[in-house]
Amino acid sequence: MKAELEKLLAAALTQLGERGRLPPTDPAAIVVERTRDARHGDFASNVALRLAKAAGRNPRELAAEIIAALPASALVSRAEIAGAGFINFHLFAAANLDELWRVLEAGAKYGCSAEPGGGRRVILEFVSANPTGPVHVGTGRQAAFGATLGNLLEATGYAVHREYYINDAGRQMDILTVSVWLRYLETCGETLEFPSNGYRGDYVRALARALQAAAGDVFRQPAAAVLAALPPDEPAGGDKDKYVDAIIERMRALLGEVDFRRVLDFSLDAMLADIRTDLADFGVVFDRWYSERTLTTSGAIDHALEVLRGQGRLHEKDGATWFRATEFGDDEDRVVVRANGEKTYFASDIAYHLEKRERGFELLVDVLGADHHGYVARVRGGLVAMGQPADCLEVILIQFVSLWRGEEKIPMGKRDAQFVTLRQLREEVGTDACRFFYLMRSHDQPLDFDLELAKSRSNENPVYYIQYAHARVSSVMKQLAAKGYRYDEAAARANLGLLVDEHEQAALTALVRYPETVRQAAANRTPHTLVHYLRDLANAFHTWYNAATFIVEDPSLRNARIALALAVQQVVRNGLGLLGVSAPESM
Repeated sequence: MKAELEKLLAAALTQLGERGRLPPTDPAAIVVERTRDARHGDFASNVALRLAKAAGRNPRELAAEIIAALPASALVSRAEIAGAGFINFHLFAAANLDELWRVLEAGAKYGCSAEPGGGRRVILEFVSANPTGPVHVGTGRQAAFGATLGNLLEATGYAVHREYYINDAGRQMDILTVSVWLRYLETCGETLEFPSNGYRGDYVRALARALQAAAGDVFRQPAAAVLAALPPDEPAGGDKDKYVDAIIERMRALLGEVDFRRVLDFSLDAMLADIRTDLADFGVVFDRWYSERTLTTSGAIDHALEVLRGQGRLHEKDGATWFRATEFGDDEDRVVVRANGEKTYFASDIAYHLEKRERGFELLVDVLGADHHGYVARVRGGLVAMGQPADCLEVILIQFVSLWRGEEKIPMGKRDAQFVTLRQLREEVGTDACRFFYLMRSHDQPLDFDLELAKSRSNENPVYYIQYAHARVSSVMKQLAAKGYRYDEAAARANLGLLVDEHEQAALTALVRYPETVRQAAANRTPHTLVHYLRDLANAFHTWYNAATFIVEDPSLRNARIALALAVQQVVRNGLGLLGVSAPESM
């Protein structure tokens, strides 16, 4: 309905423009919202107030002209001016009933639209965690958000490509490699000190055992040779990075580059297999897993640097090559090639984003952790410096997650022994609760994940409460058949006008808000908007269910009520589907 009203306003403004009564109008100026008070109509728009200054007109007078230019509509019974120049729309009483029938006719497609995406190609990059450990609960929030945002964008007409960027070419992979190797040496019987800056989780021991089972003693070296003349490991304020880097170099020297790479590849492949499986079990699937290494082998980094050099955006200093990032809003210039000839992470990042554009994607959406806030300006600056539009990149930062069990906060750390994985979380609370709870709050707010609430089977648990609405309708249909009745679709359609009870009207009003909620959640990148909507719809349904009898003797009223219940069930199922949550038939 909201979209239809926006189209009516757009038609009116176009007509006024053609008559010279208005300058060209930005479609973004057309905003229609539901009213908070039914006395003010069903929807309202402030478009006249927004356009009055540019048109040099009094807002109320302009509102009157817009109303007069509105095309005839079977939806709007009347439009009127309110306040300083608002336009209030009153809909025909049958409008909601017509929309109810559209729900039943469209089924799983209800709420989907070719607009506003219009087929625009979007590449959605999310998760992209370093493959140095299992997916943890913080990254799980990014996975739930990214997967749901992709669903919302597709539902509103975008062509979405989902991509995981594998950081497989940097120092963290070297640290994982040496961590696995040292645990492997322990498995082989060597005794040595494990670096404080290594990866210490149990998964590293499991990788080491698998490596020993696959390769035997091929990579074994005496502990004395590994530890000889190393700098001290000083975790408390010392240079622990210097120590782990020294062990990495020692490993390279003892094994040679070929065997170092074999251990690295073994560790990488095992971690990626685990990550892929874990995410797939969570309902998160990618169209492509993109290796950072391929940026070097394909020449993409050299290409990006040549583009920057051709634009005069690089300069040499202290033997290194620098990007003039300060010219594009960054707080300092950034090294792209170190003095030793090694290309930096930043060079890879901007090359990757340029390559996305050159693959034909119009919009690049990155879903990243909150600790990447400094990343946005420099990557956007790199794109602009290479001739790309600034608005082609959109970065969404996901805030951190804290796990709570009752009053106890659960510690988490990627290199600590206390490592809480997404798999462990799913095994405890279930995938549905996991997906849903991750999406309950706005992504720009920290999330406290209540394990006890997520596991509870009560109305206090919002995912249970919403799923129960879906299951209740299935129960009603079973009861209908048990009493010897059948649902008569024709009779239902003919008698929808009987749905006049206040609880029926409340359920109906909540029901028809679904398409505009989907559009809003997609446009604002706010999946939690859909979560809150589904909770409101479930509440309206449960209130109606508890106040009324659905299976009454009167066939006209019975079929009308069943139609409304089925429509609610369909919308709940559609909404949960976008969130990646199941819609059970029984609970």
